[in-house]
Amino acid sequence: MAGRGRPRRFDRQAALRTAMRLFWEHGYEGTSLTVLTSAMGITPTSLYAAFGSKDGLFREAVELYNAPEASPTDRAMGAPTAREAVERMLRGNADAYADPDTPPGCMVVLSGINLAEGHEHVGRYLAGLRRADLDKVRARIRRGVEEGDLPAGADPDVLASFAVTVLHGLSVQARDGAGRERLRAVVDGAMAGWDRIAR
Repeated sequence: MAGRGRPRRFDRQAALRTAMRLFWEHGYEGTSLTVLTSAMGITPTSLYAAFGSKDGLFREAVELYNAPEASPTDRAMGAPTAREAVERMLRGNADAYADPDTPPGCMVVLSGINLAEGHEHVGRYLAGLRRADLDKVRARIRRGVEEGDLPAGADPDVLASFAVTVLHGLSVQARDGAGRERLRAVVDGAMAGWDRIAR
């Protein structure tokens, strides 16, 4: 039997996955410390000892969600052409956003909405991650121009902004209840639009 006062052992990765799902579904503001510790099966003291703070736990949860090996966006950037990379990004994320086994939408887009005063740093952190995705897409499009699979006059800034705006819109639509077929139809329309502005 464990001695009195000894911290209860727990599976840190399993607890982190639980926290990730809660933040993903309810957002940073909507996920209280009480809800976290209850769902994770730990005390507030154990949470602070393992993760430092709610902020620290949130950042680790976002990092787990946004890990390159799990990201449809990162996987898509390896496609042979810029157009295919963008289409794979949109279709892969649309399917992920509508997966019935996970909360709908994108954690990076949705978990920092309507932050209270004092939590602006959470919004800045998530905005930085979204800018990083925009940079990835822009770089892939620039490569497409350099390699000739896009016209020399194609504007990487406009095309990347268009693609990422559609991506974020898909996330909001999924949170509002749009299913996979609806999201795929939006991607069909977006790629038709891409073809018009990528000339």
